[in-house]
Amino acid sequence: MDRAVGEIAWRPPRACEDYWSEFRHCKSFKNWFHYYYTYGTVPSCQQWKEDYHNCRDWEKHRGTEAKEALRRSEKIRVAEQRNFIPVWQLRQEPPRDWHVPLNQEKPQDS
Repeated sequence: MDRAVGEIAWRPPRACEDYWSEFRHCKSFKNWFHYYYTYGTVPSCQQWKEDYHNCRDWEKHRGTEAKEALRRSEKIRVAEQRNFIPVWQLRQEPPRDWHVPLNQEKPQDS
């Protein structure tokens, strides 16, 4: 009985409409054009569609397979995001002269 309570309490990480919205954005001409320009290929949008269907399946039938598929997909998505190195180095503390007013009278280099 405790297992059933835990199963009902679990929610997908996103609303099902978010998966569908991501799929529609992925399939848009603007996104395809940008993706093709950037990477030289068209994006694969199938995972967003599968996640949407798994989310709907979970809402209707509480299917264990759908739940595990969503968990795997989100785990992979988060792992891929961690592979990107930040462009800017994050500060550990503010600069020493953070409180000094900006020098607005400084001549512009032309």
